[in-house]
Amino acid sequence: MDEEYYIALCEDPVQFENASSVNNVFFDEANKQVFAVRSGGATGVVAKGPDDKSSVAFRMEDKGEVKCIKFSLGNKILAVQRTPKSVDFKNFLPDLPHIEFSQECKTKNAVILGFCWTNWNEIVFITDQGIEFYQVLPDKRSLKLLKNQSINVNWYIYSPETAVLLLSTTVQGNVLQPFAFKNGTMSKMPKFEIELPVVPKPAKLSLSERDIAVATIYGQLYVMYLKHHTRTINSPGAEVVLYHLPREGACKKTNTLKLNTTGKFALNVVDNLVVVHHQSSLTSFIFDIKLRESDCAVNVHQPVLPARSIQPYSIPLTGPTAAPSQAPVPCELFNFALYRYLWYLQVRLQPTLNLLPDKGKLMDFLLRRRDCKMVILSVCSQMLVGDEKDSLPVVATVFDKLNQVYKDYLDAEQSYTVVSTNTFTFVLYI
Repeated sequence: MDEEYYIALCEDPVQFENASSVNNVFFDEANKQVFAVRSGGATGVVAKGPDDKSSVAFRMEDKGEVKCIKFSLGNKILAVQRTPKSVDFKNFLPDLPHIEFSQECKTKNAVILGFCWTNWNEIVFITDQGIEFYQVLPDKRSLKLLKNQSINVNWYIYSPETAVLLLSTTVQGNVLQPFAFKNGTMSKMPKFEIELPVVPKPAKLSLSERDIAVATIYGQLYVMYLKHHTRTINSPGAEVVLYHLPREGACKKTNTLKLNTTGKFALNVVDNLVVVHHQSSLTSFIFDIKLRESDCAVNVHQPVLPARSIQPYSIPLTGPTAAPSQAPVPCELFNFALYRYLWYLQVRLQPTLNLLPDKGKLMDFLLRRRDCKMVILSVCSQMLVGDEKDSLPVVATVFDKLNQVYKDYLDAEQSYTVVSTNTFTFVLYI
């Protein structure tokens, strides 16, 4: 039965406390940490990450309701927002006192929408009137303004992997202004417009942050727009539109992922695959933007595999009321807010052997995945022995692809050797 499921939840999720009247729960995308803040921090704060190094427990003074809480990289400095005008900081560096200090936003009458750490000691405040980029000076318990930019902001999304901040601007919200951060510098990138399916009149906010995600796919940064359509004869349903956002140059629409249905969706990127979860059918689709359908336009993609549900997952019962003989409770998939767990999503490759009959396409798909070697050996074995032997042209196609990958590897290795040798000779000559 497990051979039907090519998407699964990780076996060791992060467990955290339930949200309640005395306990608030926050998630920090950059550090992958879940914060449980009890009584404003007075009775304890527990931050749990994917490993023990990123987990920490501490107390802080209750100075009001916590709106946002995040550690800088390496858990060196804690930032806490309690008011619309300021952010509080607390050192967790060795040999420095754990005394809080505060920074108000510089822009008059502005409201802080949130903040993002761009380095262990650099932070950007996002307000409804712009952004303010600061260097945090932990020994002086103060902040130094490095740069600010005035711009009307509806909402924002931050990519911690690339340190790129995306701001929604204009009345309709579909003009996105990116900023890049690196080593104390803030660079304004070219703005771009998301194409809306319907332009409202009079103009109103029409693009929500719920329909936008940013992700790195095959080493490139993409803005993913979940574009909803009413399903008709001329429009088969919703689609995910990808905009490539380079470090230099204009952002361009490059790919369209056809979902062929309507409803509520959620997006993930796993192993360079875009995974789209469809709530009403309890199934997921996966797309590989490097695979193209022969009967589609160049950058229009259909799901690589038939839609499938996530592999069933059972939660073990714990606590004083749990009896040793009690069976684990099945997890209600696609309704993860009910549980006190944070999972990583995984793609299982073995089931794809029976779901993707085109061996050439299957090989293209597998060769781009992590931990693919044993599955590729299974494909070769399936082709050459047993009752399911393939024709010689199919075998030739598969081995041509394997040989091409090996040739590319040898060419890259040779180029690296030549560059290293030339560099070494140059250094000697100097």
